Formats: sequence, structure tokens, C-alpha cells
Amino acid sequence: MRIMISADMEGATGVTYTQDVVPGTEQWQRMRRMFTSDVNACVAGLHDGGATSVFVNEAHSSQRNLLLEDLDTRATMLTGRHKPLSMMQGIDSGVDGVVFLGYHTGAGVDGVLAHTYLENSITGVWLDGVHASEGRLNAAMAAEHGVPVLLVTGDDKACADARDYVPDARVAVVKECVSRYAAICSPPARTAELIRTEAAEGMKHAGRYAGEATPHRVEVEFDATHLAHAAAVVPTVELTGVRRVGFDAPTMTEAMKAFKVVTAIAAGAVEGIYG
Repeated sequence: MRIMISADMEGATGVTYTQDVVPGTEQWQRMRRMFTSDVNACVAGLHDGGATSVFVNEAHSSQRNLLLEDLDTRATMLTGRHKPLSMMQGIDSGVDGVVFLGYHTGAGVDGVLAHTYLENSITGVWLDGVHASEGRLNAAMAAEHGVPVLLVTGDDKACADARDYVPDARVAVVKECVSRYAAICSPPARTAELIRTEAAEGMKHAGRYAGEATPHRVEVEFDATHLAHAAAVVPTVELTGVRRVGFDAPTMTEAMKAFKVVTAIAAGAVEGIYG
């Protein structure tokens, strides 16, 4: 059983604030250890449950946050940016299950450091008419490849979101949201135990199934009109409102590639403090 971990940082143990996840800050250096601890607990739990190989895809920002020197030696790690499938790179490599570790809620809803791809600027994303977090988007891609989501870890809001888009997956709540920048946190020794236990339980659902590629529609709403107009320059992307664009794609994989383009162009169109 070969399992993939898609590891984001905003939903990791102890993380509550911008400086916790911005590479180069003192707080980021501290939180890297917490993040790595969460991953190691998950690796241990997956092996407890029968995994024979664990592959970690580093999925946050620079995608160079986890401490390789402290990583469980039974795991391998893909680190660095510019991966075709981004957070889900490796989902098409024959894995038997995937874990969404350190995930968070989407733009426009409550949750610690809630956002969807861009830290700000995006106020909402919809997949086939349903409000979508990164987790929901990534779960749709996993389903296309016949890979079950075994476990989702993050704050209580992210785990409640996961119960909706992957009801059979296990969840591990490592903190309780108070606001976008505050949470009631458990110490890493406790969250590690929880993550390990839930990862082992999640392995009961491991095993590929027959995936199916189907068409999808994605809509993205921004906080300023010029960002929508910038994104609408992309072929197949159309303005659907003053701050909203939409596009159709033949598969979820193609939808996510197009979404990456839309977010990259919008990020490039942000101008100083006015956005």
C-alpha cells in the first residue's frame, strides 16, 4: 500500500497567524518543526495501519517548509515549486490513498487562515455550483484518479468541511478556530497522538477504485473588478459578474490546471496596498 500525503501548513498544529507560515520569519522557523511533527505522526500512523510506502508532497507556498532532516525515514518527500498538479502532484502515480494534512477552509468562510490558493484577493471559489475549499477541489481530482481520501487534519472548521466532501475519511482536529488569526491549540505531543491514531484508522479505506474523468465548472470571485478582468483574458475563461469569472473543463485535472493559471494571473494583477 503506497500512500500520498498532501501537506499544507495553515492547518498544522499551532499555526494561527501570517508570520507562522511566511518563509523566512522567526515564527515560520518555529512552526516548521510543528508542521514536520504532524507529518511524522501521520507517516507513523499510516504504517501502523499497513502502509508499505509513504510519499509526502510539500504543498505550502514555497513548498520548501518541511524539515527533511527530521522527516520519518520511512517516507520520501517531493519538495519545491512549479509542479504540474501542484498540491496533488503524485496523485496519478498509482497511490492507494491520500491524506490532506494541515488543510484549512476556503476563501469567504470562517477558519484559521482561511483562503483558496491566494492568501487574499479571492473571496470565493465554486466547483459545480458548490462553495469549494482547496480540500474539495483536491478531493475531486483524487476521485478522478480513483484514490480515496483517508484523513484530513486541520482546525475544526476544516474538518467539518471535509466531512461534507469526503464523508468516509477520518479527521483530526488539531485546533479550534476562534477567528481567522486565533485558535485554541493543543500541544504537539497531543496532536501527534491524535493524527497517528486517525491515520491508522484511515488506512482501512485504502485501495484504488475505478476513477472517472467528468466535466466540471469552476467559478472564482475576486475582491476587485480588475482582477476578474485580468483573469478573463485567459481563453475559455469568461466574466460572469463584475468580480467573478467562470470556466468549464473536460476533466478535474484540466480544471485545476486552468485554475492555477487564473490565480497566477490575478496575483500578478494586484497593485500595492489597493490590491
